[in-house]
Amino acid sequence: MPSLAQPLRTRREELLARLDPHTVYDLAIVGGGATGLGVALDAASRGLRVVLVEANDFAKGTSSRSTKLVHGGVRYLAQGNIALVREALHERTTLLRNAPHIAQRLPFVVPAYRWWESAFYGIGLKMYDALAGASGLGPTHFLSRQATLACLPSVQPNHLRGGVQYWDGQFNDSKLALALARTAAAQGAVLLNYMKASQLCYTDGRVSGLLFEDMLSGQSHALQARCVVNATGVWVDALREQDGSIEPMVAPSQGVHIVVDAHFLPGHTALMIPKTADGRVLFAVPWLGKVILGTTDTPRNDLATEPLAFEAEIDFILSEAARYLQKAPQRSDVQSIWVGLRPLVKPPQDDGDNTKALSREHIVLVSRSGLVTVTGGKWTTYRAMAEDVLQKCVDSGLLSASILKSGHTDQLPLVGAQTTALPPRPLCDPEGVHSYGSEQAIVQALPGHDVWLSEGLSEAMVRFAARYEYAVHVEDVLARRSRMLFLDARQAALLAPRVAQVLQEETGLDPALDSFMQLVTQYTLPEGAEPT
Repeated sequence: MPSLAQPLRTRREELLARLDPHTVYDLAIVGGGATGLGVALDAASRGLRVVLVEANDFAKGTSSRSTKLVHGGVRYLAQGNIALVREALHERTTLLRNAPHIAQRLPFVVPAYRWWESAFYGIGLKMYDALAGASGLGPTHFLSRQATLACLPSVQPNHLRGGVQYWDGQFNDSKLALALARTAAAQGAVLLNYMKASQLCYTDGRVSGLLFEDMLSGQSHALQARCVVNATGVWVDALREQDGSIEPMVAPSQGVHIVVDAHFLPGHTALMIPKTADGRVLFAVPWLGKVILGTTDTPRNDLATEPLAFEAEIDFILSEAARYLQKAPQRSDVQSIWVGLRPLVKPPQDDGDNTKALSREHIVLVSRSGLVTVTGGKWTTYRAMAEDVLQKCVDSGLLSASILKSGHTDQLPLVGAQTTALPPRPLCDPEGVHSYGSEQAIVQALPGHDVWLSEGLSEAMVRFAARYEYAVHVEDVLARRSRMLFLDARQAALLAPRVAQVLQEETGLDPALDSFMQLVTQYTLPEGAEPT
């Protein structure tokens, strides 16, 4: 693996030059979210020849719009899905070890307002600890009323009896996606964003490659592959239809998140409400200097790249937050709002009305023509999903069984992983140079390291994104390399013109400033305004 002191450049023309239409690649992956990137890294680490194409930017969809939690899934424990929880708890520890600069443990407190709640939730969370075993992040504790208020000073004190503290993880999802992409590239994979798979290629009725279109230049490309993996999340059915499948395998569910100022939940402890008024789970999570409130779980029939929140979802989050926080957030306090679509696996003949009951477990299918499709699951289990995909490729005769002897991603640190004994800064703190882990010195050596566009974003960071993190557009930088759009959308709009100038200097490409300014309006919620 190349030295992290010299990160790989991601100039688009150089990446395109590496594509060889005459080479038969072992694996061609469609989709640059958590699942596809995880498969690319796993396969490349085993010595396979790998190409990944993504129609938009890496993690543009669901994979940048999570609740930012690396967790076993307390709600799935309540549903009795022990196997899923156990696997996720193991993977949680692996992720925190391999990417400590962008994935860390975090204490959560469940406040108790009825006499039975501490015992009831405490017993369940003790089971959570037991399932984690040696992978546990810390023991669950019962808290007195005073201790609960010390952990959550802004929680509603009226009728508070106590609480339960447990440990889970949080992470920076889009930064993890980029770390996966860059680590896969360091292992030899070729990854391209803004490259849309337009058509499957067949030889004697078997999938044998891809045609894809460069969304920036309009040029078409082709490649040959022994195995094509469809890892497009909620959009997997589109490629499956090309392959002749008619029964959908995904029932999309929408999750809405609202961001407010840190004073609504000061400190480094998250609030978890295991059962809201309608039976859902609500989190208030300190993250990058702000607080995330969410999430919802609403069925959707359309597959918009930028889905919008329903009015009822916004009201639900704000009204539930008001029940548990001393100061209730108002619409005017919302600094950003984002929506993601979850790829829930759809059982046969499901009516699609209750997405809370659908499975978050992943599924891997191989069609008669050899197209491999993977969907479902969640961020925490991306690595296990990747192993399952490659096992399925081997079992189906698409790849040699010898590759299974060389997997080691459970012990593979991701790009940027800290190499010193000093602990990383908490993810609750605002973004900054520390967010780059072991690559901080590289960022600080770039032009503009002392030119701060805002707190947490320097001109050098924009240049680093263009040179080493595949960034092309303003949105790439302000939504996923920096998280400014997700933290404070109006501030992101103010920074956008200068970010566009630096990007154009670096890449020579159109930074798509106008489209970003239009996008910002979907992340803002003016006081009194109704979402469309």
